[in-house]
Amino acid sequence: MMPQYEPSLETGLTPEELKQRVATGQQNDPLPPLTRSIKQIFRDNLVTLFNLINVLLGALVLVTGSYKNLLFLGVVVVNTAIGIFQEIRSKLQVDKLALLSESKSRIRRAGKIAAHPQEDIVQDDILEIGRGDQLPVDALIRQTAGLEVDESQITGESTPIIKTTGETLTSGSVILAGRAAVQATTVGHGSFVKQLAHSAKQKRRTASQLLTIINRIIKALTFAIIPLGVALFVSSMMRGQDLNRAILGTVASMVGMIPEGLVLLTSVALAAGAFTLGRRHVLVRELPAIEALARVDVLCLDKTGTITSGQLQLDRVEPWAETNLEATQTILAQLVAATGDDNETAQAIQQALGRPTVTATTVLPFSSGRKWSGAIWDKQAYVMGAPEFIFDQVPADLQARIHTLAGQGYRVLVLAAAKALTTPRPTAPRALGLILITDELRPRAKDTFSFFANQDVALKVISGDNPVTVASIAQRAEIAGAERLVDMSQVGETPDYGQLVRDYTVFGRVTPQQKEQLIKAYQAAGHTVAMTGDGVNDLLALRQADCSIAMASGSEATKSLADFVLVDSNFDAMINVLNEGRRVINNVERVASLFLIKTMYSVVLTLIFIFMSRSYPFEPIQLTPISSLMVGIPTFFLALQPNYARIADRFMKQVMEIAAPAAVCVVGYILVVMALGTQFQLSFATTSTLSVLMTGLISLNALLMVARPLNRFKIGLVVAMAALFAIIFLFFGPIFSLVNLLNWRLALIYLPLMVSVEPIFLLVQDILGRRILSRIRWR
Repeated sequence: MMPQYEPSLETGLTPEELKQRVATGQQNDPLPPLTRSIKQIFRDNLVTLFNLINVLLGALVLVTGSYKNLLFLGVVVVNTAIGIFQEIRSKLQVDKLALLSESKSRIRRAGKIAAHPQEDIVQDDILEIGRGDQLPVDALIRQTAGLEVDESQITGESTPIIKTTGETLTSGSVILAGRAAVQATTVGHGSFVKQLAHSAKQKRRTASQLLTIINRIIKALTFAIIPLGVALFVSSMMRGQDLNRAILGTVASMVGMIPEGLVLLTSVALAAGAFTLGRRHVLVRELPAIEALARVDVLCLDKTGTITSGQLQLDRVEPWAETNLEATQTILAQLVAATGDDNETAQAIQQALGRPTVTATTVLPFSSGRKWSGAIWDKQAYVMGAPEFIFDQVPADLQARIHTLAGQGYRVLVLAAAKALTTPRPTAPRALGLILITDELRPRAKDTFSFFANQDVALKVISGDNPVTVASIAQRAEIAGAERLVDMSQVGETPDYGQLVRDYTVFGRVTPQQKEQLIKAYQAAGHTVAMTGDGVNDLLALRQADCSIAMASGSEATKSLADFVLVDSNFDAMINVLNEGRRVINNVERVASLFLIKTMYSVVLTLIFIFMSRSYPFEPIQLTPISSLMVGIPTFFLALQPNYARIADRFMKQVMEIAAPAAVCVVGYILVVMALGTQFQLSFATTSTLSVLMTGLISLNALLMVARPLNRFKIGLVVAMAALFAIIFLFFGPIFSLVNLLNWRLALIYLPLMVSVEPIFLLVQDILGRRILSRIRWR
């Protein structure tokens, strides 16, 4: 779209023109928020199917007049309040970090350039854009010496497109090379990127595996709870039971079937994880990403910013052939000034050699795909970049010198004269000198990589630099297998990527497309892959990876795509991310079985008591001690415990190894209690009390198993829950509709049952685990 008005490039919009555009609504929209609004958080936590069922069940209890049986609603309210609090706390932390890491646009107004958030851009603003920027609005190129753009967000093709003055740019495009002054032509909802609901959201990763499994369980229960409850109520009434007893039994069965604490615990654990990481300056863009990184077993690193500090320095320039040092340095400084590149290499050269004035007739800025830059002045073409991408065949003597210097840890570029700036390689290049760049190892690099190795995470280095240089630095960082290196510029157009990822650890001279293919190859081999990056050359790989991590100092496009942004650009923070993810997932997987015990035995008991003449064995309030002391309270403490073992994808198997035996034992003991009640003519109050006692003891055994490996804190937690459970029976029985068990005749019944709980539980667990569960393939 051509603009109707063209402000001066030197001044941009005047203050009056700016006010007029803001007043008429010609202003851009802010970035979409990463988190839900507080209103949405309240709505999504309050308005749920299970909450609706609980309210309806509470209304039924009101009909009976047994108000103490409404206590289960108090537990629901507390759980929901905790969930809302944790998510809001996490939201505030994430929003604060998102603001810190947000990239700003450089806008020229009234003759001055200043950085502004993207919502400040108005129609006809003059924007200064450069390599790594992601265009927030549709624009017209008013001035450029050369611009390469990635429009894959629009076209789906990742091939760079060269743009010149007078051409249009579409919002969402990523600047791969060069600089330009552009004029905003379409802002706000009219821009292409807004119609695409923002480019960063174009490829949503799969949801949390843990939440997916839990949601399947919830979905199945959704279709079961209401029919089973109705069937139990109708059955009770047809047998002539008292209305109040039928209602209370039905409510108890339906409350028992709802594992709402499990959904809450998972959501709260992920939100708390995001909050914890936020305090350590790691921005979590999506909560499931915490789980994704916890499952990672291959971590692909770029050299700069992860292994090294990224603070590049020009060590020296070595003249080649007949060129003298002074002339070589002059040409190099002029070339960098002519191209206008502002990447780390260009900045290091400018800092060492200055920025002379030069008028170039043709400019080809540095491109990650091309791996060289060039310019023509005084009718002579000069290029600088990776030797393998400048020469069809690097001269043997030059190659030998480069190999020697790379082995010493230098990043070696070549400065050459050429007949023409053709692509993919310049015409007839002739080496003028070698440029030696140094980059220091990060202070804690060795410790960080040692940690990942100990956590069974394989480290792979994928870099655009010379593989010998990269391998040398990787060896200094003590990355295992760093001696296995490959030059990706020499593998041909259709290499066997599967074989490459099996054989090598260090990949040098990698193009953006090759990075993406390497990630795919690791995934095809069954690995969960994380990718770190900070530049536009990492975009394709970051998009392909299961989990992506960007540095806050990196390009805007990279940060908008990544799952995690390291706000301090400190890669050491990845230790915290991996630990937090593994802690959350491992602990939720372990404690989930405690929630599902109640669900499983409630479903089975409901099915059984539909066809029995006796009342359902529990009242709603009698489930409160079990739900709170054996599940709710201890699981929240256990979910915060350190647990950094590698994720084993054993959710359902781990759940069933504890939940299924426990549920079988509960059902079995309750049927025994019912039989004893018939034999000895025990009242409903007595049999229900004995049922609560036996269910609590079985749940306590399950809690003890989930808490393993035990430590002082966990032992203290289990003992405290057991003590509180005993205190309820001894002193607060009437509140929970429990009869006094301090009766020697009753003791003759329940003491043998209590003693038998642990051996029976272990026997059932062994039988189920060895003969049944071990034969099932769990996902």
